[in-house]
Amino acid sequence: MTDLAPHELRILVAVEEEGSFTAAAARLDTTQSAVSHAVRACERKLGAVLFDRGRHGARPTDAGARAVAYARRILRLLAAMGAEVRGAGTAGPLTGTLRIAAFRSAAAHLLPPVLAGLAARHPGLTAQVRIVRELGRGTAGEVADGRADLGLATLDADGPPPVPGLVAVRLYEESYALAHQRGHPAPRGLPLVDWDENCDSHTRDWWRRQDWIPPATIDVEDDTVAVSLVSQGLGMAIMPRTALLGAPAGLAVADLGPHPPSRFVGYVTTPELAGTAAVRALIRELRRLPLPAGLTAA
Repeated sequence: MTDLAPHELRILVAVEEEGSFTAAAARLDTTQSAVSHAVRACERKLGAVLFDRGRHGARPTDAGARAVAYARRILRLLAAMGAEVRGAGTAGPLTGTLRIAAFRSAAAHLLPPVLAGLAARHPGLTAQVRIVRELGRGTAGEVADGRADLGLATLDADGPPPVPGLVAVRLYEESYALAHQRGHPAPRGLPLVDWDENCDSHTRDWWRRQDWIPPATIDVEDDTVAVSLVSQGLGMAIMPRTALLGAPAGLAVADLGPHPPSRFVGYVTTPELAGTAAVRALIRELRRLPLPAGLTAA
C-alpha cells in the first residue's frame, strides 16, 4: 500500500525544508516523535529510505528528494481543488495564490505588464514571484519540484522540456546583441565581460565560428553587473536582448550581423497545473504581451 495521507505529505515537505525532524515538528506544531513516526510510515509505504539522519539533522536521499517534489505538487493540487470545483463553469474573477519562477531579465522587463493585466482582471489573485538563476535545472526545476506553478524558462529550439515530465511552450525568440560603451570606436576589440547565466548552449556553434571574440577577462554572476561594467567601458558583452532592456545611458547595443545567435523563451508548468484556472489566466496574459524590439513571437 503506497497511499500517503495529506498530513504525511506535509511532514515530508517540512522535514526537507527545515532540515531536521525537531524543526519540522515545531513548524507543524506537533512532536518530534510524531514526525519521526510519520516519516518511517512513509518510508515503509514507498519502500525507500527518504532521509539520511545524523548529527547534521535530516537530509533527503535521492528518493526522498523525488518524494518531496511529488508531495509539494500533490499538496498544491489539493489547495487548488476547492477553487477549481467551486469555479467550474464560471468565468468570474479568480482568487488564491499563483507562484511564478522567472530568471531576472524576464521578471524585470516582461512580467510587470503581465502581472498588471492579471491584477486588473483578477484582483483577488495574488502572485508570488521568485527570481531563479537560469543555471542547471533553473526555473523548470522549481516547477518540477513543486515550488512554482509556472516558470519562465529558456527552451531548446527542438527537443524535450528542460526537465522531463513538464509542459513546455515557446513564447518568443530573442536575438543576442553586442553591448559596449557608447561612443567607443572599436567595440569588437574590447575585452569580453561574461556572466554565469549567458546561455552558451544556445550560442555555442555561433561562438566557435567567431575568431574575434577573446577569452573573458571578467566573469560575473549577474547580467545587471555585466551591463554596468560594460557601460563604464570595462569591456564588451554578448547578451540576449531582454538582458539589455532598460540599459543605462552609457550603453550602446549593436547587431551581431545578419545571422545572430538566438534563444527561445517560454513557459513551463506541470500537466496537472496547466488546466487550472489561475495558470490558464496567467498564460493568457503572457500571450497578450507586446514584445519589445529584438523579440519575435515563437
